[in-house]
Amino acid sequence: MEPRNNVTYFVLLDFTQNPKEQKVLPVMFLLFYILTVVGNLVIIVTIAVSKILNSPMYFFLTRLSFVDITYSSSITPRLISYLFFGEKIITFESCMTQLFTEHIFAVSGVFLLLVMAYDHYVAICKPVHYLVIMRQKVWVVLLLVSWVGGFLHSIIQLSTVYGLPFCGPNVIDHFICDMFPLLKLVSTDTYLIGLLVVANGGLICTIVFLLLLVSYGVILHSLKNLSQEGRRKALQTCGSHITVVVCFFLPSIFVNARPAKTFPIDKLLSVFYTVITPILNPLIY
Repeated sequence: MEPRNNVTYFVLLDFTQNPKEQKVLPVMFLLFYILTVVGNLVIIVTIAVSKILNSPMYFFLTRLSFVDITYSSSITPRLISYLFFGEKIITFESCMTQLFTEHIFAVSGVFLLLVMAYDHYVAICKPVHYLVIMRQKVWVVLLLVSWVGGFLHSIIQLSTVYGLPFCGPNVIDHFICDMFPLLKLVSTDTYLIGLLVVANGGLICTIVFLLLLVSYGVILHSLKNLSQEGRRKALQTCGSHITVVVCFFLPSIFVNARPAKTFPIDKLLSVFYTVITPILNPLIY
C-alpha cells in the first residue's frame, strides 16, 4: 500500500521547554535504558545457564525480558538522541517503522503477562496437574500465540495509518510516532479510524487487564487452602507480577482506551510505560 501524502518527514516537538529539564532528562533516560538492557540481559543469561530455573515461569520471564529490551530499544535510543542532539526530524518510513515495532513488542508483552498469570493460576490452584497442563509444547504454543497476537495488532495499526493522506502540517505533538498524534495530522476526517484504533489498542489493554485482575482474584481466594509457607511464596510470586501489571496497564489504558484525542499528560504517561516500566522486571523479579 502506498501512502497518499506529500509528507516525507515529521518534526517531533520538544519533550519539555524547561532548560534545566532538557539537560537532566537525557542523562536520566540514558541511565534508565542502560539499566533496562543490562538488568534484563542478566535475567536472560541467568535463567539460560541455570539447570534448575527451567520451569514455565522462568521460560516466559526470559521472553518478557527480551520483549522489554526490544520494546525499550525501539523508542528510548531515538528519544535520548533527540534530547541530547536536538534531532527532531524523523522520516516518514522511520516513523512507520517505529510505530510498528513499538506496538508489536508492547502487545506481545501484554499477552505474555496474561500467559504468565495463567501459569501462576495453574501452579497455585491446580498443583497436582501442573506438569500435565503446562508441558513444554504448551509453553511454545502460548508463546507463539503471544507473538502472533502482537504481530496482528501491529499490522492493523500500521495499515490503518500508513495509507492515510498526510498533506501537512507535519509536526507531531509527541516525542514518538504514535497513533493519536499522527491522526491529528491526517488531512481527512478520522473519527471512525479513531474508533478502530481504540478498539484495536485500548480495548485489548482493558480486556487483558480485567482478565488479569480476575485471574489474580481467583488465585488470592484460593490461597486460604495453602499452608502458611505456601501462601508466602504465592504472594511473593503474584505480588511481583501484579506490580508490573498495574504499572504498565493503568497508564496505557488511560492513553489508548479513550476517544482519539491527545492531552499534555500523555507524554509523561508515555515515558512511564515506555522508558520506566521495562526496568521493573530486573528490579522486581
